[in-house]
Amino acid sequence: MPRAGSLKLTPYEDANLEARTSEAHVSVASPLLPPIELAVYENLSDVEGDWRAFEQRADCTVFQTFDWLATWQRHVGARSGVRPAIVVGRAGGDVLFILPLATRKIGFARELDWLGSDLCDYNAPLLAPQFSSRLGGRPFREVWRHMVETLQGRPGLRYDLARLEKMPAMVGAQPNPMLALGVTANPSGAYSTPLAETWDAFYRAKRSSATRRRDRTKLRRLAELGALELVHPRDDKEILAALNTLIAQKSGALLQMGAGNLFARPGYLEFYRALATDPLTKPLVHISHLNCGPDVAAANLGLIFRGTYYHLLASYGAGELSRFGPGAAHLHDLLRYAIDRKLAIFDFTIGDESYKRDWCDGAQKLYDHLSAATWRGILLIVPAAAKLWLKRQIKQTPVLWKAFSKARKFYGSLRQGTLRSESKAPDDANP
Repeated sequence: MPRAGSLKLTPYEDANLEARTSEAHVSVASPLLPPIELAVYENLSDVEGDWRAFEQRADCTVFQTFDWLATWQRHVGARSGVRPAIVVGRAGGDVLFILPLATRKIGFARELDWLGSDLCDYNAPLLAPQFSSRLGGRPFREVWRHMVETLQGRPGLRYDLARLEKMPAMVGAQPNPMLALGVTANPSGAYSTPLAETWDAFYRAKRSSATRRRDRTKLRRLAELGALELVHPRDDKEILAALNTLIAQKSGALLQMGAGNLFARPGYLEFYRALATDPLTKPLVHISHLNCGPDVAAANLGLIFRGTYYHLLASYGAGELSRFGPGAAHLHDLLRYAIDRKLAIFDFTIGDESYKRDWCDGAQKLYDHLSAATWRGILLIVPAAAKLWLKRQIKQTPVLWKAFSKARKFYGSLRQGTLRSESKAPDDANP
């Protein structure tokens, strides 16, 4: 066996990228415990088999599945120069954990973060059952130190700043080992709720009689504008049509809020369209829309994984329909749908929107880790930490968040006016 801490490098080639797989052996205090062998993969195809097999039994969320992250890398990551850095830890030949990491260039430096971090509501490792006990009492910081040495030994994966965000405290039933690295609270919380046996039981437990009465009134007023129908599109043409409606409604709402258009970023549209129609990812996805007569009153894209419904994207129409809560009516349908499918959890995911608190008992904290690996990282870490701190102060202070939201909405209205003026301006080249 190679001496503890040594590196054994094995070259391999891919059609698009030449990379290496490395193994590092972590020293252990007891001879009864096997070493932890670390392998780093820069090509997803080289780790696909082990990853797919491991995720069937590992503790993880839908955002750590191979198909989700491979789709993200194909449509988003590759366009922006993201290099996967998938760390696989094995003990006694068995996979103990997988960390789906990545590096990317940011200005004059390189950053280490989670693969697909921008579109993953939860970032975490995949952990084998009883991971903590199988770690043999080794501090995870020691394992992490060897990972860092391995990554920094690879020219294509060297980094200056580690920015690991949106990490939950628990991965399945196990404590998240990444929190041992030193973390701060993420600016946003996450929300989920256990589901009951029936919709009626769940609804009565979560909403007061006065609220249920208001809901019935709004639903009746909505139905007066057109027959209500919940639609679950099945073929790709119908799915894409529903998705396009969702994107148009959501983009309009974001513009009105003064927020950036999520779907205007490179590769994002292609990612969601592939997610909804690719045979590998399609089983994870649930798209539906609530029709009010000929109009789509509300639409959503959710994910279903291991008994949990992830409420990922939702939208509702503008105009008169919006006065009677089509989004809330559609959410009721989705909760009923999840209960009818015998799902155990409805996960509203990241974000502190007030409607989530109506259905959940409390927020789940998420955590961020920032650390500098070089002098370039030191230059970046102070403004990065200050930005996260300021963002959290604004989001978690109701007065500040209300003021910020109003200012952002005002900016959005100005921007909408500018866009309307530009669209009406005469075209000198084509009178």
